[in-house]
Amino acid sequence: MMKIKEILNGIEVVAITGDANTPVESIVFDSRKVTAGSLFVAVKGYNNDGHDFIMNAVASGAAAIICEKLPEKPDKAICWVKTTDSAMALGCAASNFFGNPSSSLKLVGVTGTNGKTTVATLLYRMFIRLGYKCGLFSTVCNYINGKELPATHTTPDPVQLNRVLSDMVTVGCSYAFMEVSSHSADQKRIAGLKFAGGLFTNLTHDHLDYHKTFDNYLTAKKSFFDSLTADSFALVNVDDRNGMVMLQNCKAGKYTFSTRGMADFRCGIIEQGFEGMNLKIQGEEVWTRFIGDFNASNLLAVYAASELLGASKQEILTILSDLHPVSGRLEVIKSDGGISGIVDYAHTPDALQNVIDTINKLREGTTKLITVVGAGGDRDRTKRPKMAAISAEGSTRTILTSDNPRSEDPEKILDDMETGLLPALKRNTLRIADRHEAIKAAVMFAEKGDIILVAGKGHETYQEIKGVKHHFDDKEELINALSMK
Repeated sequence: MMKIKEILNGIEVVAITGDANTPVESIVFDSRKVTAGSLFVAVKGYNNDGHDFIMNAVASGAAAIICEKLPEKPDKAICWVKTTDSAMALGCAASNFFGNPSSSLKLVGVTGTNGKTTVATLLYRMFIRLGYKCGLFSTVCNYINGKELPATHTTPDPVQLNRVLSDMVTVGCSYAFMEVSSHSADQKRIAGLKFAGGLFTNLTHDHLDYHKTFDNYLTAKKSFFDSLTADSFALVNVDDRNGMVMLQNCKAGKYTFSTRGMADFRCGIIEQGFEGMNLKIQGEEVWTRFIGDFNASNLLAVYAASELLGASKQEILTILSDLHPVSGRLEVIKSDGGISGIVDYAHTPDALQNVIDTINKLREGTTKLITVVGAGGDRDRTKRPKMAAISAEGSTRTILTSDNPRSEDPEKILDDMETGLLPALKRNTLRIADRHEAIKAAVMFAEKGDIILVAGKGHETYQEIKGVKHHFDDKEELINALSMK
C-alpha cells in the first residue's frame, strides 16, 4: 500500500482534487480490473481511450484516478490527478508503486527490428554463466533467474513490467535484459525505468500497420535512446545507417560496433559452415555454434555489451564459444535421409533475406533450397509481396502458406503475397494455405542433400485463426514430416 502523493513522484501534475494522502492498494489501467482501493490510470490507447471508462472504475471502487481530462462532476470522495500525459504517468506510477526496482539492478534494453531476442537472451545466458542472478524479458519467454514466466508481449505493460522487476530484485538479481519493442517505446510502457544501457541492432521494414510511416517507426526507436541518462551507455550497430541517428542528442556514453568497418567494437567472419562459424572479435579468434552474417553482428553486440557491463574479454569469449542459438532462430534439424530442415522466426523482408542469403552461401552444388513462408494477418500488408519476392528469388522452390492469419482470410493474404511475384518467379511457387500440408509438401519435394526453410513462426507453438490459438509448432511439424520421408 502507498499514498497517492508518493506515487506521483516524477509525474507532471496539472492539478490534484481530493486527498493526496489517499492509500492505494493497486495500480490498473483496465477498468475491468479495478477493485476497492485501486488507482485507475486513464490511458489513450491504440483502439480504446481509458477516459471513456472512468465512471466504470469509480463504480468498481477506485480510490484515485489519474487522467488527462477530468469529468464535469468528479466524485469528491476520490482523489483526482490531472496530468499532461497519462501513458507517461502510468509508467512512472507503476515504477514508484513497486519501489523503483529498475534502480536496484542493471537493466539493459535491446531494440531494433531483428536480433532483439537473440541478443537479449544471449546476454542473459552470458551473465548467468558469469555467476550472476539475472532476469530476462523476451518475445520467447521471461525468466527470473531460471524461473520461467510466459511472455504475452515482447515488452510487458508498465504494471506487469515493474512487478516482475520487483520480483527480480527480491530474489537478488544483479542484471536484467529486456527487448524494447517500438510499440512499447511509443506507448511509453518503459517510462519511469532506469536503464544501465541501451543497444540498437538494426532498423528495417516492419510494423508500418501501427506506425504508418518508417519515420514514425524510427522515431519510436530513437525515443528509447533519447531517454537514456548520462551514467548509462548507448551501443549501436553502425553497419545500419540508422545507428548513428540513435546517438543524436543522446546523453548516454556512446559506443559503436561493426562487422564491416571502423567502430569501437569490431568483428569479422573467418569461416563458416552449417555447424558454426569462426569469428575474430577485437583481434581474438573464437569458434561459435551460430551461422550467418547477422548472427556475427548479434554476437558482437553481446560481446560489446558484456564488456561495457564489466566482464573481461577472455571470460566473454570463452562463454560465447559455448552458447547455443535461441529457439526458432536458424535452428537446424537433420534427417536420417540427409535432408536439412531449418526453422527460423524471420517474419520481415530483411530477416527473410538474411536467412536465405546465409543458407545460399553455405549450400553446395545442385543442393536445392525449398522455402515455406507466409505473412501474418491483421498486420503490415505492405511487406507481404516483398517477402514472397525475396523467397522466390532466393529459393529453388517457394511454398506460400498461412502464418497467423488472425481475423483475415488466409487465401487473401496469399493473394497479397503473389502480387510481388513476376511471371517467371510464379513457375517455381506454390500456394498451400494449410501450413501443415505446406510443410509436408516441402518435404515431399526435397531430396538427399536439400535444405528446407520454414520461416515466420520460429519458437511459436500456436497458430492464431479467427481469434483462437491452435497448437502448431513448425519444428514439430518438420520433424514429423521428415521422419515419414
